[in-house]
Amino acid sequence: MSSSQPGTCPCQGAAGRPAILYALLSPSLRARPSVPPVRSRCLCRQHRPVRLCAPHRTCREALDVLARTVGFLRNLPSFCQLPPQDQQQLLRGCWGPLFLLGLAQDAVTFEVAEAPVPSILKKILLEEPRSSAGSGQLPDRPQPSLAAVQWLQCCLESFWSLKLGPKEYAYLKETIIFNPDVPGLHASSRIGHLQQEARHALYEVLEPGRPAGQGRVARVLLTTSTLKSIPPSLLGDLFFRPIIGDMDIAGLLEDMLLLSQPVPAQAEIKCDRRGQSTAVPKGGARAPRAGLAQLHGGQGQLRFSCHPSR
Repeated sequence: MSSSQPGTCPCQGAAGRPAILYALLSPSLRARPSVPPVRSRCLCRQHRPVRLCAPHRTCREALDVLARTVGFLRNLPSFCQLPPQDQQQLLRGCWGPLFLLGLAQDAVTFEVAEAPVPSILKKILLEEPRSSAGSGQLPDRPQPSLAAVQWLQCCLESFWSLKLGPKEYAYLKETIIFNPDVPGLHASSRIGHLQQEARHALYEVLEPGRPAGQGRVARVLLTTSTLKSIPPSLLGDLFFRPIIGDMDIAGLLEDMLLLSQPVPAQAEIKCDRRGQSTAVPKGGARAPRAGLAQLHGGQGQLRFSCHPSR
């Protein structure tokens, strides 16, 4: 019987090294014996790749959450008055927790199923030796794991159990977006002051007349801290990559925020599978095959619709 520890792959030994049989049969490991195996080889249930059961519906709901997040920031005077460079840095550094709060507030639910993966024997037999020069192609990025998605769902369920209202979610978003620790800020002291004001307002709403840090406030802050443990790359791979490809979500949010400020009624954000997004006027360019995200702006709300590639 194997003495491997919990969470290790069946094809690995106790120290995380490839098993003897796997190392003997795998061409790539024979060619590069000193190179440790990549994490994507793990086929344990908790580490197996998963995908959305209803990717089109879930992606559409996720894009709506992004649009409402931009609408929230656009209607936040203290954020709009910051230098444009600081707005971009804050978006890039904080879009993940903001998006998760949006999922929790909108009660977005989703289910995943294991993605089909080849067996270990098939991977060994079909694997070709990689030369040191290589072919110049980057390996495919691994899909989200079951364990990572379950942790994400656990964080969302923790927020739903708190039964927060719109005002509590608004102040929580302010405490997250006004993060003075984001590198490259020009007005970090001002941003830190805005964060303190948002926290004080949150304390008053959650427990008026009671010392901060007790009861409900402590539970909310503890739950909010778990959002930082979810990498933004997981959010992009799970909610957006299956439909609109590898896109820079932070850059997309910057374009959406920029497009929501001027007068034009409609604009398009065109993106390709390489993660390049371009903001152009409505009707200014053809829609690429990879995907098209259309942003409708105006006096009221932003609506973000996704057209998958064919």
